[in-house]
Amino acid sequence: MTEPAPTPPPGCPAHAGAAPLYGPRFQTDPAQVYQELRATHGPVAPVELAGGVPAWLVIGYRELQLVTSQSKVFGRDADRWRLWDSIPQDWPLRPMMTSAPSVMYAEGAEHQRRRAAVDEALASVDPYELKKYCEEIADRLIDEFSGRGEADLVAEYAHQVPLLALCRMFGLGEEETPRLIRALVAMVDGGPGAQAGAVDLLAVMLQLVQERRERPAADMASVLVAHEAALTDDEIMRDLRVLLIAGHQTTAYWISNALRLMLTDDRFAASLSGGRRSIGQALGEALWEDTPTQIFAGRWATRDTQLGGQKISKGDMVLLGFAGANTDPAVRPDGGRPAEGNRAYLSFSYGDHGCPHAAAEAAEVIATTAIEVLLDRLPDLRLAVAESALVWRPSAWVRALVALPVAFTPGYVTE
Repeated sequence: MTEPAPTPPPGCPAHAGAAPLYGPRFQTDPAQVYQELRATHGPVAPVELAGGVPAWLVIGYRELQLVTSQSKVFGRDADRWRLWDSIPQDWPLRPMMTSAPSVMYAEGAEHQRRRAAVDEALASVDPYELKKYCEEIADRLIDEFSGRGEADLVAEYAHQVPLLALCRMFGLGEEETPRLIRALVAMVDGGPGAQAGAVDLLAVMLQLVQERRERPAADMASVLVAHEAALTDDEIMRDLRVLLIAGHQTTAYWISNALRLMLTDDRFAASLSGGRRSIGQALGEALWEDTPTQIFAGRWATRDTQLGGQKISKGDMVLLGFAGANTDPAVRPDGGRPAEGNRAYLSFSYGDHGCPHAAAEAAEVIATTAIEVLLDRLPDLRLAVAESALVWRPSAWVRALVALPVAFTPGYVTE
């Protein structure tokens, strides 16, 4: 029998008043949880992950910037976590925590070596060609459901557009899409299939790398294979998995969260009838209000320190609360919506391990194009259920809808 995950003893600072980052309340209204944590604990709060596992959640804007820019105090290597010896092997969040020899967990000179190769691979993607391909993908996907007059824009569209685009960028065949989606969703949701999903993604990436060693092509995998950093197959395999997870999940849920906003907020009605101005506004607001990656795991304290009025012990887990930081009264003093064009959100993280500029640019191209084509093709798009009936995914990491059912006048199929 598996032993339960540990909880700190009564009186331990990491345990007192800890809020669970799971369950119906957090799943439905995490913003309220962040607000209560801020009122009780300040910008750094004690929280509890599934299984009663303790961590610190950074929900202060400036504190999050500090953590992500002070790598000598808050390291990226998860092997520093002082609780590893007591965490069950089948803990569902283990795949998102366990250190792997990838660019995500590398530090210092090793991180710079891996990051240089990743940056070059991302820079090889032509944004104009990417936009053109995304338009083709979007039209093809819409053709599959436009005649029905109804669709689920999460499963049938928002998941598909970025993954098909990433498959093209990486050099993967589109036939891998269903398998990749199953593995990605299982891993990020942290359910029973999380570890199997993580393993399956590695298998797909390893096969791709081996193929590109023999037959180079005009894709990111080939750039990584040929890079002067002389990456091994194992290194490329793991870095491609990082890029796939980060690129797909954030972009897919950015699309669906922006569409939800546009379908439920009267301010965006013009966009649904063919306007353009509000698409960028909705995408920006979605990052401020419902950022796809709401929490990221994480950082680990390299020594005893102080952060946001809390005593952080060496080896403690520190979670990056992007959603909480984006709503910090220190940067949103009036509690209202940020000014249009304000891109100071922390949704793409910060510091050396922040999202590469080329990756953020590609995500924006994919998301913008997906919404533009959808509204061109289906201008009378409308929510098919009450807004209150929408269900959010049971994940501590992402803020994402399970489904986004819509209705519209059945349309024509493109030639």
